[in-house]
Amino acid sequence: MTETADARPEKHQERTCIGCRKRDSPAGLLRMTVSGGLVLPDPDHRAPGRGAHLHPVTECLDLAERRKAFPRAFKVPGPLDVSLVREHVEQQESGKASAAARPPATTVAKT
Repeated sequence: MTETADARPEKHQERTCIGCRKRDSPAGLLRMTVSGGLVLPDPDHRAPGRGAHLHPVTECLDLAERRKAFPRAFKVPGPLDVSLVREHVEQQESGKASAAARPPATTVAKT
């Protein structure tokens, strides 16, 4: 039996949010790593080490904290400090809100 390129479905990458447990593309999730008990946001998806993913909204962050998902996702014992991730998520949300409230830029044609 021979397989053709059309017979194989295209492989899509998906990750699971540790907060809401819903699957999404890596582009729709914030990657995080851990270093010295501190959870670090990795928006460029380039930091070395084990990563965990989270939708960049406070609801998912709150769920992950309440469920104690961070130590489990990173496979480390004890509580972790997520303050930098919280700052990053809140900054992202406030940036989206202010961009939505801003009127669109207008261009003036030179004559």
